[in-house]
Parts: sequence; structure tokens; C-alpha cells
Amino acid sequence: MQQFKWVSMSRLSNETAGAGTGAAEESTDSPPLIERVLAPFQRFVRTESASGLVLLACTALALAWANSPWAASYEHFWETELTVGLGPLTAQTTVHHLINDGLMAVFFFVVGLEIKREMLAGELASVRQAALPIAAAAGGMLVPALLYLSLNAGTPGEPGWAVPMATDIAFALGVLALLGDRVPLGVRVFLAALAIVDDIGAVLVIALFYSGGIAWHALSFAGALLLLAIGANVAGVRRPWAYAAIGLLLWGAILSSGIHGTIAGVLLAMTIPARTRIDEGNFLRRARGALSRFEVAHEPGASPLKDPEHQAAVQQLERLAEQLQPPLLRLEHALHGVVAFAIMPLFALANAGVPLGLAQLEGGPTTSVALGIALGLIAGKPIGITLFAWGAVRLGFASLPQAVTWRLIGGTGLLGGIGFTMALFIAGLAFVNEPGLLVAAKLGILGASLIAGLAGWLVLRRGSTPTVS
Repeated sequence: MQQFKWVSMSRLSNETAGAGTGAAEESTDSPPLIERVLAPFQRFVRTESASGLVLLACTALALAWANSPWAASYEHFWETELTVGLGPLTAQTTVHHLINDGLMAVFFFVVGLEIKREMLAGELASVRQAALPIAAAAGGMLVPALLYLSLNAGTPGEPGWAVPMATDIAFALGVLALLGDRVPLGVRVFLAALAIVDDIGAVLVIALFYSGGIAWHALSFAGALLLLAIGANVAGVRRPWAYAAIGLLLWGAILSSGIHGTIAGVLLAMTIPARTRIDEGNFLRRARGALSRFEVAHEPGASPLKDPEHQAAVQQLERLAEQLQPPLLRLEHALHGVVAFAIMPLFALANAGVPLGLAQLEGGPTTSVALGIALGLIAGKPIGITLFAWGAVRLGFASLPQAVTWRLIGGTGLLGGIGFTMALFIAGLAFVNEPGLLVAAKLGILGASLIAGLAGWLVLRRGSTPTVS
């Protein structure tokens, strides 16, 4: 939608300039110094692999810190106690919990926005489109969990059964981006849709299996707040601050109810309006009128501050662009950079720092946990994804995307074994009172994600050829 808006405005501007009798030449002024300085950074941020590279750098930094002579300061820093208060209301937490329980709610909010968008107008919008990624994601969750339980059922490591179910979409798509045009578009679409369905499964697992005892009065209050957000949507409320205020209260209520607070992010995302206030035809007609007003009012060399008609036309264009873009897309676009380049890297810094070495695997449950996660991510993910996708195609429920082969599906399945962010998050919930098992789980996640990423890259590189345009 952002691209559509830019293209439409450019086309309208060109049409109006062509229709006029004395269109001014394009400005040849060089961009401001700050834009020239920031241009390389902005180009980097716009690349598909950028967020994955930042996440990888923060992971390496956390590992280096946790294995340095200053390792004790790593744990001490993230466990620093904080007191948050507003009048008589105060709450105590730590930096680590503030990131995992608070900032990660924003991450889950963006995940929820992506899920809603895909269900309304993306790869999950129709049964036929959704069948293949849904089947693949189901296999990619079920098989890894069963493989993990085959080593850990009935042991202290059993609560970690959901850890190898998760796929990290940032890293997975980052690896695909490194392959460039060697990979067909269908592979990218399939992996993105699969990861979205995988996220839906992870959210359900967290809500159902990793929440404490339910406090029904708090849950009832959360339900009332959710109804209020739905009512705001129906009433046509489109201001982000209104949903932010409801969301903050919803997060507190969900957290108090015993369900993990991050679920509030997904629930709130489902209430964000996805409708436009004007259709594209109306937008084009009114935007052309505003551009005509702009051209008539504009005097070359005159200061915009002295030309109210000029400013009125610009403001009308801004309002029209805002009305054309649904709040769901505006919020997703606005928060994407914050999540990709701030929240997820902070999460990696706070959670990926573990002492490396076999000494951390003392045998027994710790070894079984690490091996179970590694087996689930490296073997369970590609087997489950490929097998269930093949079954869906074989039974006639789905078909392979154009130019996508089973070898490419298998390579994509290997990339699905990059668990990282969501896997670390679930591990923290599963072993919150078992620090030794949590360290083993993190080692299994990091090692398996590295192997799965490299293996997937090799398979996809050998199984595809550059696209000829």
C-alpha cells in the first residue's frame, strides 16, 4: 500500500504537470546534508536481510559478553530491578522481564497485524491459497514436538516440547534474501505464509500451555476491554492513541489474569481497523483536484509560508492519503522498524547470552533437552514441512506454486528450522524455574538454528537457478 500511494501520487503529479501549459522544471537542488549522511543507513534498512543481520550481530555480542571475563556483569545487568509507578500504583520488575513481558508484547502486536492482513488479503485469504502453508506449518510444528518428546517425555525437560515448533521469519527470509533472484518468488511467498501460520500456532501454544492459574476477575476485565476495542472499530475510531490506551490496560489485565501478557498484543491487533475511508477511484479524483489547486496556487520562488492555498492543497493530499490507507497497514509500517531494529535486537541481547561449551551439558536432562531441540529443528522441521505439504498436494487440497519444486520445499523446510526469537521466548517460559535446562535449551536453539540456516542455504542454492527477466 505504501508503494501504491507513492506510485499513484507520482503518476498524478506527472499527469497534472503534463496537462498544464507551463510546468516548472524539476528542482536540481542537492538533498540536505543530513539526508546524504543517512542515505547509506536508509538503504541498508530497506534490504530484506537487514533485520536478520542486526539480530545476528546482537546475538554474537550477547554470546561474546556472556563468555568474556565480564560474564558476571551480563546476568547482573539484565536482572537490574526497576520500579515503575504512577501515583499510588507501583510495580517492580527487572530489565529482562520488561523486555520479555513488555516490549515483546509490541512484537506480538505486529505479528498479530501481519496475521490479520494475511487472513484478509494475503496468502491466507482463501482456503485454496492457505492450504499448502497451513498443512506445511502443521507438520513443521507436530513432528518437531514429537521428536523432542521422544527424548524428553517423563523427564524434567518435558515442558520444553513446544520450543522446536517455532520459526524465526526474520532470519529465514534473510537467508532467502542472500540468494537473490536464484529463488523463485513462490518460495518466498510460501515461507512467509508458513511462518505466519507458525506464529499463530506459537501464540495458541503460549496461551494454552504456558500460562499460570487463571484469575477470572482480571480475565473478565480483559474481555470487557477487548469488547471496547471491537466497539471502537465498529464505531469508526481510527486514531492509534485510542487503541494504544486500551491496549495498555488490556496488557495489564491479561498479565494479571495469569495468561502471558504478550497475548494482549495479538488480541489487540485483531481489533485494529482494516478498512479504508475512501476507495481508490474517489482518492484519484479528489487528489487530482488537490494537485490542480497546488499548481494554480504555487508561485516559483515564493515561500510556502506565505501561500495558504498552497498549504491547503498539501494538507488535503495528506488527509486523502491517510484516508486511503487503513490503520492496520499504517501501524504495521510504523512499528516494523521499531520491532526489527530495536525490540528484537534487545531481546537477543537479553536472552542469547549463554556460556558456550559442552561443560554446560551435564548429562541427563540438560543433554536430552539440547539434543531434543536440535533434533526437532534440524530434522523435524524439514521432514514435517515437506511431508505434510506433499500430503496436501497429493490429496488435492493444494498445489505447488509456479516454478517451485519439492527440492525447494525441502530447502525451505530446513530454513524453517531457524527457531531463534520465538524458540528462545518459549524456552524462557518453559524453563523459567530451571536455569540449567534453560541454558541447555538456548545452546540447542543457537546451534540448531545455525546448522539449519546453512543447510537450507546450500540446498536452495543448488536447487535453483537465477531468474531470467
